Amino acid sequence: MNDILTAGKVETATDDRGVATISFFHPSHNSLPGVLLTELAETITRVGQEAATKVIILRSEGDKTFCAGASFDELMAIEDEAQGQIFFSGFAKVINACRTCPKIIIGRVQGKAIGGGVGVAAATDYCFATQQAWVKLSELVVGIGPFVVGPAVERKIGKAAFAQLALDAAEFRTATWACNHGLYAEVHDTIRHLDEAVTAFAGKLASYNPEALRELKQVLWQGTEHWDTLLVERAGISGRLVLSDFTRQALQRFKA
Repeated sequence: MNDILTAGKVETATDDRGVATISFFHPSHNSLPGVLLTELAETITRVGQEAATKVIILRSEGDKTFCAGASFDELMAIEDEAQGQIFFSGFAKVINACRTCPKIIIGRVQGKAIGGGVGVAAATDYCFATQQAWVKLSELVVGIGPFVVGPAVERKIGKAAFAQLALDAAEFRTATWACNHGLYAEVHDTIRHLDEAVTAFAGKLASYNPEALRELKQVLWQGTEHWDTLLVERAGISGRLVLSDFTRQALQRFKA
């Protein structure tokens, strides 16, 4: 297997307040190949079930890009619909892991979020960002669409704003735009201020009644119970489109 598809890592740490931090990294702008998506989803599920965990912070490493979405190299390597559906189902696994996790998940977005990265940010329960955390759903540019992440993004920002992001696929929207539309709860000028705000908020949540937080989480995600099947069906759409001549040619142009 290509080394770039197996590169990256997911790490966890829990402090004495019960705040668990899940951090992911990939050398290609924190893009997420299938192996890393599976590991991230499994880690969110496992940490969410641990008795010591009161609240979770989900973050990536580095100071440039929060998550560049799908692994470009892995997209290029997809050979049939089944393989494509399995790959795009990786994002479905992460979103559904966040959705079904019984603990509140705080997002920490320090830089740009692209494609699936926007979906990961949208799957958190309360998201902090910096002014550099611009967002773009670029899938249409290469002939697919934000089908898997769409329900999570639309849930946060509404159908009209989702349509803006999805259709204006070549352009970034600012962090302020994302905050005004509900993707981010707060936007900070620097990473230091971001981390201070995330740490303080996590401490507050960790001091609250865990039973109340668990019940509130269920209320916040009410109406999404069908996503286990919906997101996999959406992955099938992307898995089919990624094999189209349009997408193959677009990927080759980007590669060149």
